[in-house]
Amino acid sequence: MPLSHRVPVDDRDAQLEVNPMYAGIADVGIPRYELPRGELPPSLAAQIVRDELMLDGNARLNLATFVTTWMEPDAAALLAECADKNMVDRDEYPQTAEIERRCVNILARMWNAPEEGGAAVGCSTTGSSEAAMLGGLSLKWRWRAGRGAVGLPTDRPNIVMGANVQVCWDKFCRYFDVEPRLVPLARGRRHLTATEAVHHCDERTIGVVGVLGSTFDGSYEPIAEMARELDALAASGGPDVPIHVDAASGGFVAPFLDPDLHWDFRLARVASINASGHKYGLVYPGVGWIVWRDEAALPRDLVFSVDYLGGSEATFALNFSRPGAPIVAQYYNFLRLGRDGYERVQRATRDVARRIASGIGALGPFELLTHAEHIPVFAFRVRDDVTRYSVYDVSRALRERGWLVPAYPLPPALGDVHVLRVVVRNGFSADLGDQLVTDLRHAVTELERQAAPLSEPDAAFHH
Repeated sequence: MPLSHRVPVDDRDAQLEVNPMYAGIADVGIPRYELPRGELPPSLAAQIVRDELMLDGNARLNLATFVTTWMEPDAAALLAECADKNMVDRDEYPQTAEIERRCVNILARMWNAPEEGGAAVGCSTTGSSEAAMLGGLSLKWRWRAGRGAVGLPTDRPNIVMGANVQVCWDKFCRYFDVEPRLVPLARGRRHLTATEAVHHCDERTIGVVGVLGSTFDGSYEPIAEMARELDALAASGGPDVPIHVDAASGGFVAPFLDPDLHWDFRLARVASINASGHKYGLVYPGVGWIVWRDEAALPRDLVFSVDYLGGSEATFALNFSRPGAPIVAQYYNFLRLGRDGYERVQRATRDVARRIASGIGALGPFELLTHAEHIPVFAFRVRDDVTRYSVYDVSRALRERGWLVPAYPLPPALGDVHVLRVVVRNGFSADLGDQLVTDLRHAVTELERQAAPLSEPDAAFHH
């Protein structure tokens, strides 16, 4: 991956070729990498951008992304109406701030936060990555304050997590100087287990990250088992280690499809939870959420009082100015769907994912690693006895039909296992799923004519 977007010298003066009929004149020069000298008519500028965007993939056929690609027209209209609202200007947009407060409280109750403390403690973010970093910072500050209060060293903090975590956690560790205790994966173990989590904890561990919906295969990590093992560790005189749950995807699925699964604030050891509103929260990007167990879980040193545009407000997000529109859209979904609606949508989505998985498993050359048991996501690989093509050939062949299905290696220790992953989202119908399986069957027929795999790992989408 390039470290910059610097344009090669030979391309700096390249110009866009514009159809003379767009501009109404025969010779129009529009530079690619610098501002044009003059203005363009609005319709011409819009047409040029639309022509460029024609080369993008079809978002509805993008089975790589977890991010919402369809919302109802009423929701899209609300987003447009609120596009100019800056979430930080709470004094100017008090009702948008109130809507955020309502969403945080809805999520806190959905995730079974204790109610004796009064109002829920949390905020919206630009996405789940920012929310995860806020959760990590809270763990670090609490650990440091606890150690400092009894005169113990506060250097070299670490955080325990499986090697399957999303890259935001690697960023958190690097940006905020925390050692990542990445627990390696192994055959038959594609995520963090309770035993491994406890084994890697010590007195400098600020917390354990449990993932509810792994991006690699869609599986849930055993959060309740982790809590029990960490309880036993603390009871035996070991460190008292809290849990942060990265529920980027599962936080909007498990409460409706797996209500009896204990992973949230029903577990006393869970200090904070993050989730993506723009994933299975069913909102266009970008909005994420973090909720803390109570006020004690959010160190006061991380909360700032800002006097801005006429009012004093508390802030503890990493960003400052950010759009209020996705927050409004999240509240729209809460009102529009309610519990019954969210359950209906998530169940239908998971049913479609399981239907596709079954269809792919029945084709013959593929082995399912998961079957959308948890979130509507599954992974599969090419069987070992199939030698004419690889998962990267399959990804390339599907792309020729418009489908975007990522192929990638699993993390170290499982790096020789290469998989394809399908993410099913709201708006992806059973008919589209059946067409995917049909196109995959045709692709396999064509790939069988090869003598050997053609595509290398760097020739296709990587996780």
